[in-house]
This record gives sequence, C-alpha cells and structure tokens, in this order.
Amino acid sequence: MATSDHQLKLTQMKEHIQKLGSSAEKYGDPTLERFLIEKSMDPNKAAKMFVAWQKWRASFVPLGFIPESEVADELKAEKTFLQGLSKSGLPVVILQASKHYPAKDQQQFKKFFVHMLEKAIASGIKDKEIGNEKVIVIMDMQNLAYKNIDTHGFIAGFQMLQDYYPGRLAKLYMVSMPWFFVSVWKIISRVLEKSTSEKIVMISGEKGRKQLIEEVGKETLPEDLVGIAKPVLIQDVQVPKLANVE
Repeated sequence: MATSDHQLKLTQMKEHIQKLGSSAEKYGDPTLERFLIEKSMDPNKAAKMFVAWQKWRASFVPLGFIPESEVADELKAEKTFLQGLSKSGLPVVILQASKHYPAKDQQQFKKFFVHMLEKAIASGIKDKEIGNEKVIVIMDMQNLAYKNIDTHGFIAGFQMLQDYYPGRLAKLYMVSMPWFFVSVWKIISRVLEKSTSEKIVMISGEKGRKQLIEEVGKETLPEDLVGIAKPVLIQDVQVPKLANVE
C-alpha cells in the first residue's frame, strides 16, 4: 500500500474516533495501525474497535496494569514463564498447561491473562515503547491430563487477545498436543479469527522441536523444550512500568 494511502487511512480513522466521542491524541500511529490492519484497513471499523478497546481499558485495567495482588492464586500455580527474547528479539512466554486447572474465579483468570500479556509486552521494550511490540507464546502441553482442560478459559483468552490486543501475537506454538485434546481444539478454534489462526503453529516430534529451536532459540527455551535456559517464573521478572501498554 502506498504511503499516501496509508496515511489517508490513519487520518480517516482518527476522524472517525473523534466522531465516536473519543480521541487518539495520546497514541502514536503504530498503535492505531494495529487496529487498522486487524480490520483490513477499514478506518470506520478500526475506529470502532479502538474506542471499544479504550472503554474496556478504562473499566478493566483502570490502573493501567493488573497488580500481582489481584492474580495471586493464578501466579501461585507457577505455570507461566517469561524466558527473555527469541532470536528475532521478541519476548517469549511459556505456559505449562499441565499446571493449569479450570478457574474457579473467571474474573481473576481474565485479569491474569491481561497481567501476563502486558508484562510480556513490557519486557520487550528496548528504549521507548512504540506501540506495535509483539510477543511469542508457547503452550507446553506435555503431560496434559483431562483435569487440566479448560475450554472456557481457552476461549476467553483468545477472545480477549483478538478484541483487545490486535497485532500483539507474533506466534503461538502449541507443543505436544495430546490426541484427546484434538476434539476440544475443534471447539476452541471456532472462535479464532483468520488473523489469529494464521499465527498458530502445531509442534510435535523431532521435526517440530527443531523448528522451535530454529525460530525461538536454544538459549531461550528451557530444558524440557530441548533448550538450555533455566525456567524463569513470570513473577520473578522485573519490567518497567509503562504508561500505555495495549
């Protein structure tokens, strides 16, 4: 797309946002572009998504971040790791599915999901936040049992990712999905938009693990994912507090 056309779309989006009674004044173009791309460069649809996101942030993340104290039970499970950067310089989050159980408190689970994503995004900031930073997520499904299956949690997570974090997911690697989860995945995949499903990579066998090493890096992956890194719990990672993580 020509630069002039691209700028025109951005300008139109900003005008639509104003007509909807909001403002994009404190956000840079890279942030707005994520919404535009998600809505196939339609300024009107992108503006509506952006304004809906603003309203959600104001009600769900009023502090601008989710404190650890609000997701203590989820953190206690020690199922989420923040492993540093991939070969391409993106933050790598690892979720150990065998340590997850269906949430008794759905609201806390949603807050945990936001806490995890925003902390991962913040960990990838180089000097100054740009607004289009991405993350890599690895879902480690080794040793997954029936008791760990949380269809509602999966769907809620994907819906929040799609509605409120457009353009943030670089790749989602699903490692060693057991046969009994395939039917569950068929249900979950119904809520996936094309822009999300295109970023999901199924990893299995020796070939898949080689792909994971090539694309993520042995220095970042923990030993149980054929890497050499020490697992680092997300709560043990310090990140800068950002004024505007979306």
